[in-house]
Amino acid sequence: MLQKINGIVIHIIKYNDSFNIADIFTREKGRASFLVRIPKSRKAGVRNNLFQPLSMIELEADFRDNKHIFRVKNAKPYMPFISIPYDPYKVAIALFISEFLNRALREEIHDQLLYSYIENSIKWFDECRTNFANFHLVFLLRMSRFLGLYPNMEDYEDGSYFDMVNSCFTPGQPISGAFIGPEDASHIRMLFRMNYETMHLFAMNREQRNRCLNIINDYYRLHIPDFPVLKSMDVLKEVFS
Repeated sequence: MLQKINGIVIHIIKYNDSFNIADIFTREKGRASFLVRIPKSRKAGVRNNLFQPLSMIELEADFRDNKHIFRVKNAKPYMPFISIPYDPYKVAIALFISEFLNRALREEIHDQLLYSYIENSIKWFDECRTNFANFHLVFLLRMSRFLGLYPNMEDYEDGSYFDMVNSCFTPGQPISGAFIGPEDASHIRMLFRMNYETMHLFAMNREQRNRCLNIINDYYRLHIPDFPVLKSMDVLKEVFS
């Protein structure tokens, strides 16, 4: 049955000479995979350049109960980008976030609040002109709330450690073996206090930003099965060097 749905592109791979497979996080059905025909002419109904990292598109697809991959009939942007594809710094951040979402979002996740969070974050990022170097850090930390991984922030005191396993601050060195020391813990707490509008007020140099990125990636690796070291991290660090 043909249905129209909205979705955010998180991953795309070549299936064969005629089709790509796009993994898209949709408002109505959560994560789903779609078969997208590779256009052979400019008059094709589905343009391939619509399916870029974090693109927000309206799909008309054939949904059938016995299928795991759905064929796209038509597609168009429902929130066209004004800056992300044209700024190399934003492209690097978009690639990183799309790789993160590809690893963090499972098929069973169907959460319209989560979808709205991602959608509104991408829209803000696209419209932002300056001071967005910490966007990916704030995005990942706030995403932890929707995935049930938001840490307990109430027990923080100066000099606290952060217990990565139990997601809390402790006055002494945790016995879990996976923790960060007081200096890094203070930076993580600072990040949790940021939002998109205020993050430019928190000064971080390149080394501090990269260290926080490594810690956040390690945190997700501890709590999400099979979560890897994200390959696009090195590209992101290089672009902002």
